[in-house]
Amino acid sequence: MNTEEIMQISLKLAGLKEVPEDSAIYVPGENIEKVLFGIDAGASELLLANHLGYNAVIAHHPAGGDAVINFHQVFRRHIQQMVNAGVPREEAEKAVRKKLEDLEVEAHSRNYAHAVDVARLLKMPYMNIHTPLDEVGRRIMSEQVEKRLRNNATVQDVVSALKELPEFARASTEIEIRLGKAGNPAGKVVVSHGAGTNGGYEIAKTYFKHGVGTVIYIHIGLGDLEKLKAEGKGNLIVTGHIASDSVGINPFIRELEKRGMSVATLGVIPT
Repeated sequence: MNTEEIMQISLKLAGLKEVPEDSAIYVPGENIEKVLFGIDAGASELLLANHLGYNAVIAHHPAGGDAVINFHQVFRRHIQQMVNAGVPREEAEKAVRKKLEDLEVEAHSRNYAHAVDVARLLKMPYMNIHTPLDEVGRRIMSEQVEKRLRNNATVQDVVSALKELPEFARASTEIEIRLGKAGNPAGKVVVSHGAGTNGGYEIAKTYFKHGVGTVIYIHIGLGDLEKLKAEGKGNLIVTGHIASDSVGINPFIRELEKRGMSVATLGVIPT
């Protein structure tokens, strides 16, 4: 199997037709049989893989090149997610505007060449797959909530449904209710994930304004959380970054293994 075929497997799983801006093949490779997959995988992991005889390294988070520089572009995926939940498009576009600019400015400070250059010197096939696997995870989480919730469900019912997924059951982190109370009515529930990073204050606030009772993020910054608490509207469940990433990564790992590939993981919570 080659790096392009590996990328196509992830796109098929996610139902995507094109490689998103935050995913890339940095160093292409052929005849890949033994892979090191890390949620984060940079220069040190490349050296480890080379030492242990792996044929390729796959990172989840963007590790360099255009995937780092253009990462902010996938944040626009929040717009369609919000529209699908009933938010008017104009308001959805307004909600993403500030953080989209912040992410674009931040990208200019990143050392986008370092890990990629290490891979080239080692002649180690190297790639990252971010949004496709997060989209797989978002769908699994959404389907789990929809399948398990009854009428008049509470916020705690949402948490309990998510905890049935093995990655959350085995995680060191707990699923936390960061805004609202366990006994509150859940109302309409949205899993806000698979768009680069969390939507922070503006996107959660906009969801609440337009009839969503409970927003699920995989992580949130303290400043954004404090703003939401000050307004006291809606329920926010935070599932945990690594556990949530693992929900989307594990189906992809299984697809590689079905094709005879040996995959070792770094940081991924197993099923």
